[in-house]
Amino acid sequence: MKTDDLIDLLAQDSTPPRRLRSVLTVAAAGGIVIAAILFFAAIGFRPDIAEAVTSGRFLFKFVVTIALAVTALGAALSLGRPGGDPGRKALALAIAPILLACAAALELMVLPTNQWLPSLIGRNARFCLTLIPLLSVGPLICLLAALRQGAPSQPGLAGAVAGLAASGIAATFYAANCDDDSPLFVMTWYPIAIAIVASAGYFAGRKLLRW
Repeated sequence: MKTDDLIDLLAQDSTPPRRLRSVLTVAAAGGIVIAAILFFAAIGFRPDIAEAVTSGRFLFKFVVTIALAVTALGAALSLGRPGGDPGRKALALAIAPILLACAAALELMVLPTNQWLPSLIGRNARFCLTLIPLLSVGPLICLLAALRQGAPSQPGLAGAVAGLAASGIAATFYAANCDDDSPLFVMTWYPIAIAIVASAGYFAGRKLLRW
């Protein structure tokens, strides 16, 4: 049987998609639990968390990170199927960056120009680039294990999208510790950390998700 015929045959089977959705959901939940354990055991909330939750800038970080995690999980589900094409779910991945870009543009409009660079650099860049990848390890392992139950036609891409989802989960926890709430900071440093995880997912996916 030719490879294309095999892909078509698998794609016509309705059972694997339902099973993969369940497995991926369990994997995401497991990844969240692992990241939460690590977060509360080693990192914890920022000292002024009670005051921070009253700030729109602080809460907006979670809108962006959760949007990334949810849309990336949807794309991963599509890519985990034989011949999977994320389609509209891939377009949904633009939601988080668009929201963040709009918030950064608004901040540039209201902040004095002499505050732009300090807001962008912040105080926690090193922690951001370290803690988001660290918190992503558990979720990424769980999601890659789940995708192995599917049959990704593009294993590297599927792994990269799993990395996006894992980093979205991790960034959600990290945002509760980070006291740099400026959209300029988030737009600069969070994507670098996320790209590190997505790259790791890509190379891991090429090795682990081949069939």
